[in-house]
Amino acid sequence: MLELAILGLLKEQELHGYELKKRLSDTFGPMSRVSFGSLYPALRRLEKAGAVEVTEAGPSAAAVSIPTTGSLSGERAAYRARRAGGGHDSRGRKVYRITPEGQALFEKLLAAEDASAEDDRSFQLRLAFARHLAADQRLGLLERRRAQLIERLARARTAVRAGRERLDSYARAVAEHSTEATEHDISWIERLIEVERSDQLERELKP
Repeated sequence: MLELAILGLLKEQELHGYELKKRLSDTFGPMSRVSFGSLYPALRRLEKAGAVEVTEAGPSAAAVSIPTTGSLSGERAAYRARRAGGGHDSRGRKVYRITPEGQALFEKLLAAEDASAEDDRSFQLRLAFARHLAADQRLGLLERRRAQLIERLARARTAVRAGRERLDSYARAVAEHSTEATEHDISWIERLIEVERSDQLERELKP
């Protein structure tokens, strides 16, 4: 899913590695959890695949400091990124942009309909870029998510019923909280579906 996030952000504007990491955190919050140690290898994979390309070197690394990552591997990756000039001034930072191949890959990843692989994190990521989907694809994304949540709610309710006798009050509280959280998510998804259907109907009725 990191590749999808990178391509989605580069679709909006050209960015260098540090800006990408910051935008990931700003856009997706705690769910991003991306270190330089995972970001730069992902960028190299995308560059090798022709999905992104380097456009120019950014400001000097001496002028703009790279913050610490909290891990030795992350620091090494950030250092290597500063040193790897790729034909540019070795003191500069690479600025990346999406290519036509990257646009096609982004659309393929975003429109994937493998519900079994669509966990909470990947759904939130796809929803953040849902404006790039066709209307029927957006509706399909939301309806698949609702089906997943309904199935999750059924399992949670079964677990609560089965555990009434053998679980203590704290364990039951945790199970009940999970049930309530899933019910809330279903209500939220159903509101999104209602809005999406209403928007589609409005578009169809326009002359």
